[in-house]
Amino acid sequence: MSWSVLFASLWVLAGTVTALLPMRLQYAPGLTLLVLAPVVIVWLLIDFGWIWGLLALAAFVSMFRNPLKYFYARARGQKPEVPK
Repeated sequence: MSWSVLFASLWVLAGTVTALLPMRLQYAPGLTLLVLAPVVIVWLLIDFGWIWGLLALAAFVSMFRNPLKYFYARARGQKPEVPK
């Protein structure tokens, strides 16, 4: 098994554990996963090609759609509400 697949699998398991945490405890590990995701996606893209990189990107956007919407709204100057 390649290192990129192993690291991506660990990233997915960490994401699952993070999702099981209460919302107030999800911020730090979620932000870490959000920052590491592009590294994992590019690594998979380099090792396996653009189709697998595109599938990894689609999974990432699906999993982090709410934080990405929040950061997009903040970048546009809006003040979105943070879930409690």
